[in-house]
Amino acid sequence: MVAPSDPPARAWSLYCQIMTGDSTRIFPIEDPSPEVADFIDRAGLKGPNGKPINIFGTLAHHPDLLRRWMVFAGHIMAKNTLSPRDREILILRAGVRCGSRYEFAQHAQIAKDCDLSDDDIEAAKGPIDAWPGSDLEKALLSATDELHARQRIDDTTWASLSEHYSTEQLLDIVFTVGQYTLVSMLLNTAGVAIDDGIPDLL
Repeated sequence: MVAPSDPPARAWSLYCQIMTGDSTRIFPIEDPSPEVADFIDRAGLKGPNGKPINIFGTLAHHPDLLRRWMVFAGHIMAKNTLSPRDREILILRAGVRCGSRYEFAQHAQIAKDCDLSDDDIEAAKGPIDAWPGSDLEKALLSATDELHARQRIDDTTWASLSEHYSTEQLLDIVFTVGQYTLVSMLLNTAGVAIDDGIPDLL
């Protein structure tokens, strides 16, 4: 099951290069105000090098947006009613569909702590029929593709998901894909560079 908006058959790396572009348009902030620096510290938004992770350093140019967006992002990552594995399947697929090298790279690392293997992470880039997991997980991949292509989960996929997930979980499916589609728009448009030490897997 492949959504009609699939790019031409070619390497995903080429597709993602076209989507992301070759250069950074908005660089992570170098000199945040003391208030913003304190927020970054308290929210744990720094990488191992002691600097803000690039996406947060980029959003720090708009401190009010960063603070308010973090509330929603916190729900998706920490308060989601889906299992961490299901959440990461959706996020990885959204990264693939949006051609976001940054998003896929970051969440490939997170996914390894959420019961996804290297083979699962690689399979998230491929056709749904080749997914090594359950039929329910294939429905999650289909839902992501359909939301990306048509902004609506198709009836057949919705029926499959509804047999297993509560209404809260169904809503979290839509909002998880929506959140990381939005994030991909930022990452691709701003040209946010993958953080040091994180392998580019798309």
